[in-house]
Amino acid sequence: MTNNAIKRLLILGALAVAGIIFIQAYWVVNTWYLKDGEFDSSVRISLRKTAESIAAFNKSNLPKQNLIQRRSSNTYAVNINDEIDAQVLEDYLIQYFEKYSLDADFEYGIYDCGSGEMLYGNYCDIGSRNQEEGANLNLPKFKELEYYFVVRFPSREGYILSNMRQAVWFSLIALLAISFFIYVTSLILRQRRYSEMQKDFINNMTHEFKTPISSVKLAANGLGSNPKIAQDERLSKYVHIIEEQSNRLNQQVEKLLNVAALEKKSLDFQVEKLNLNQLFRDIVQDVDMRLKQDKMIENAKIEFIENAQDIIVAGDRIHVTNMIYSLLDNAIKYRNDALKIELILDDKGFQIKDNGIGIKEEYVQHIFKKFYRVPTGNIHNVKGFGLGLFYVKTIIQKLKWAISLSSKENEGTVFKIKFN
Repeated sequence: MTNNAIKRLLILGALAVAGIIFIQAYWVVNTWYLKDGEFDSSVRISLRKTAESIAAFNKSNLPKQNLIQRRSSNTYAVNINDEIDAQVLEDYLIQYFEKYSLDADFEYGIYDCGSGEMLYGNYCDIGSRNQEEGANLNLPKFKELEYYFVVRFPSREGYILSNMRQAVWFSLIALLAISFFIYVTSLILRQRRYSEMQKDFINNMTHEFKTPISSVKLAANGLGSNPKIAQDERLSKYVHIIEEQSNRLNQQVEKLLNVAALEKKSLDFQVEKLNLNQLFRDIVQDVDMRLKQDKMIENAKIEFIENAQDIIVAGDRIHVTNMIYSLLDNAIKYRNDALKIELILDDKGFQIKDNGIGIKEEYVQHIFKKFYRVPTGNIHNVKGFGLGLFYVKTIIQKLKWAISLSSKENEGTVFKIKFN
């Protein structure tokens, strides 16, 4: 994934998080105001019914205006215009609060006109809360009123929050989800940074290896052309080993460079028309010659079954050639005795079949992953980085072809490539 893609994802993620926070905050605030409105409505209805009952009990008339006044968020004054019996008031308050499902703790006081003081009535623990937390003996007085009582709800905020459980729980879940998203994003960015450092290190390392490898190859070629060394069988063998291993090391470095280029989307891909009949014929001839020269491989056979007519495709000659060599090298490395390889070409695609050691079924789905190698325990007879088939898969995708494989352990492997 490119840096620009990551930046776009982070921006979209940040906008999504901001949107969730905004919507959640808006919902919580609206729910608070809704519950507060419901609370205020229930209190006013209950207090009006209480005032009407007291007026009926005293056989008096209630004021026509400003009967119930909300003096603060949790304090209400009720203007009766008549004497108030504390016990009667408390009974009616509890009765109507329970009737209208208002189970919030409250305390009340009655104004005494004679002394000009607010007489504290009682703390009514309807919601089963601790009285000491809410009792306030200093209830407010109001000069413009004469006969009135005051009701205060010390636990109003807690009562409203308890009726917002669903909104609170959803808010907590949203916060947890946002926290998890931020944590995962930080991990992704950290891993991305480490990955970039690793890629830069591998890229720099492989470039640094190119110069000494070239120097070793030049030195080996110079030694190999010396007549005295050519006449000495032992020295000639050593020079051949140096040349062979330097070539092998150079191939591995080229693979690393190609993979780094693929990941940076900077791979030089020159498309041209390729005659696969001729290309495959040259590759098979070269591989056959190598197999015959390799004294470690006996009874090896490679066969090219070509199409009757020339198959012309569009692709990069170098990368298509490297791809075929990688598949053939894979068959050679994982061979059994009496190696046999078939390269079959037709107008729909081509196949590479071998009679090698095969691949266990559980490993087949991972075979094209970068750096993946089939587990072999403590035995490491076959060397490599696990980049060959990853490179093949990447080139196939760039050509918009399709690749699949079928394999059976100890019977061989078949790679099938279909043209687009």
